[in-house]
Amino acid sequence: MPLSAQNLKVGDSYEEVVIDDLSRTQLVMYAGTSGDYNPLHSDDVYTREVAGYPGVFAHGMLSMGLTGKMLTNYVGDGRLTKYGVRFTNQVWPGDTLTATATVAEIRSEGSEQFVDLSLETINQDGKTVITGSATARIDP
Repeated sequence: MPLSAQNLKVGDSYEEVVIDDLSRTQLVMYAGTSGDYNPLHSDDVYTREVAGYPGVFAHGMLSMGLTGKMLTNYVGDGRLTKYGVRFTNQVWPGDTLTATATVAEIRSEGSEQFVDLSLETINQDGKTVITGSATARIDP
């Protein structure tokens, strides 16, 4: 059922687990799909010895895409008009991510209704890995 201005209020939120136990295989699959073969996401030796991280970690855009999955599940296909994020921490193999969208504002532009959302994605330890915002068209 599409979101509507009459059924929303500032402070409402929607939460969804977007990945449970992220696997290294999923990192490799994303690299192949995106064409991003940066060794930080696939080569443990390089990541530890050259870059100084404890091991490989997820592509930022993978985390953003998973957060976007929550958004489209919440607002519906074809309704997002704006979406942006800030990557605040690495996402590691084994992580479980939960994304939340919170209604920040409901507004009109001409004859159209919009909802502005604040976003946060956290890992299983409650550490924020993404913050952001989005805007979507909604029904009156």
